[in-house]
Amino acid sequence: MTEYEPVIGLEMHAELMTESKMFSKAKVVDSVEAAPNTAVSPLCLGMPGTLPVINEKAVEYATRVALALNCEINHHNIFARKNYFYPDLPKGYQISQYEQPLGVNGWLDIELESGETKRIGIRRVHMEEDTGKLTHQDDGTSLVDYNRAGVPLLEIVTEPDIRSGEEARAYAMKVRQILRYLGVNSGDMEKGVLRVEPNISIRPVGSTEFGTRTELKNLNSFRVLADGTAYEIARQTAVLQSGGKVVQETRGWHDTRRETFSQRTKEEAEDYRYFPEPDLPPLHLDDAWIEAVRASLPELPDAKVARYMAEYELSEYDSRVLSEERAVGEWFETAVTAGGTPKSVANWMINELFRLINEAKLSIDAIQVTPAALVELIGLVDKQTINNNTAKDVLAEMFTIGTAPTEIVEARGLAQISDNAALQAIIDQILDDNAEQVARYLEGQEKLRGFFVGQVMRQTKGKANPGLVNQLLDSALDAKK
Repeated sequence: MTEYEPVIGLEMHAELMTESKMFSKAKVVDSVEAAPNTAVSPLCLGMPGTLPVINEKAVEYATRVALALNCEINHHNIFARKNYFYPDLPKGYQISQYEQPLGVNGWLDIELESGETKRIGIRRVHMEEDTGKLTHQDDGTSLVDYNRAGVPLLEIVTEPDIRSGEEARAYAMKVRQILRYLGVNSGDMEKGVLRVEPNISIRPVGSTEFGTRTELKNLNSFRVLADGTAYEIARQTAVLQSGGKVVQETRGWHDTRRETFSQRTKEEAEDYRYFPEPDLPPLHLDDAWIEAVRASLPELPDAKVARYMAEYELSEYDSRVLSEERAVGEWFETAVTAGGTPKSVANWMINELFRLINEAKLSIDAIQVTPAALVELIGLVDKQTINNNTAKDVLAEMFTIGTAPTEIVEARGLAQISDNAALQAIIDQILDDNAEQVARYLEGQEKLRGFFVGQVMRQTKGKANPGLVNQLLDSALDAKK
């Protein structure tokens, strides 16, 4: 039986977070939250006599993305009309780019589950305008909202370098991370501001020819991207192994049935009858402007990970977790600048602070705990003013009410007991009150040592210095041998 390998290319559509639309002054609004058809203009609605004007900020944002994806920037850009008729496209065409896109020949390295790194080629990055949004009703009618029509849209197209649903997911997640780092897209796939469309085909292993491809449209989560791609690979394999032929078409994903379904036969480029947009002049980007945009780029995730490992001596895992979001990395570095030891700050953030953030469903820039306050809390532990368990409780209270850790410790009397004489008296009393357990311990039941520690911590309400308790307890037990 013939073995097949998948060949996958990915298209990603990202709305750019500009204040106004791609070719008009109409405001960009949240297409989910805003009332329908309240952010439109004559141009958005395709009125006769309207003329588009290029949004400079959208061009800047698009160039930032193209540079971050290691693309060559075309100095000479042409916008084109992509003609098709659909209710969410009032003009009957979409202003896009075709033969001369903004960026070409880029690449992005992704990390695979095996630990290996794979380079995915990026064929093109081009600018266009988004369409409106259709809402299909139960009675068979459809409503159209043109708030989204004309919003700046960036399309990022890979080479057919992807070989599995998991690779597709890793690539898409990496692109989303970069878009958020650059501040050009929120990455909120549920609201449709970032949409992913894989083109999937299979071919006999060893073959260099491409098979017939299908496209999965408008996938709105990385899980669906991975699952839908895996399903389509299996479906196409079954079709060919049974002697059938794969049909080039656009397919959707049915989340309940966990399967793809046919939507329409796939259009080719010639079906759109592209031609240069007559109402827009060519867009020229000079070297000085491109280099100014390049200089404005933030440190990107991979570079940040490498720096954290080298400068702060963090593990690769810790470095990647702290670099996942730009705001998290900035919070971490602010804490280090405030005097925190990088490893200690990383441990407290990853193990404790993130848990509280996830439970509260907040972003790190919305919490009441400041980087300096976390450093202060870690300092209380290092000075043995409080122990780790108490510090976790204090952090939870800081997270809830925003009070400084020292104030909480003082107000609640949480300071750790490190007085030798006081602890020695408590330990002696506990050993005297539990003579039977002491005898069993001396006979070899060493697990009882934990019992004695527990008794000390209970009597001191958890405030005893654990290191000092262990030291004094060992001496007291040794004296009874």
